[in-house]
Amino acid sequence: MQRWEVRVRVLGVDPGLTRCGIGVVDGGPGQAPRAVDVAVVRTPADADLAVRLLQIAERVEAMMDRHRPDTVPITVAWHTPSEVKAAVSGHGNADKAQVTAMITRLLKLPEAPKPADAADALALALCHLWRSPMQSRLAAAAKTGAPALSVSRGRMTR
Repeated sequence: MQRWEVRVRVLGVDPGLTRCGIGVVDGGPGQAPRAVDVAVVRTPADADLAVRLLQIAERVEAMMDRHRPDTVPITVAWHTPSEVKAAVSGHGNADKAQVTAMITRLLKLPEAPKPADAADALALALCHLWRSPMQSRLAAAAKTGAPALSVSRGRMTR
């Protein structure tokens, strides 16, 4: 019997006008995540806003063209900073150094991504990779009116 391996490619964006982190990760059920690419778009603080936004858009688009992600967690898939921190480090109050250390370890990178915006983009992509299947199930259940999960006395049940 042939075994099919499901891999999902996620592009994470840590938005910022001066430094915008872009990270791409691959992963799937029961598979170790893998860093594909990471970059930071820098724009001059004194440049016109339209020029800065265009530079960021062009770099994000180039990354999307190069790596063809299956999903991009932006406004359609919002993850709070504490959610991202909890997903990669185990607690939502992790500082940037802890997040960077965990991203380096989880993705088996030879060195820590720099600057912190690069690690943040990879953390966002990894969080989405791990959390989006549950969010999709919850959204589908909400549309049909069927309870996917219920919380009873602090315990989640089917």
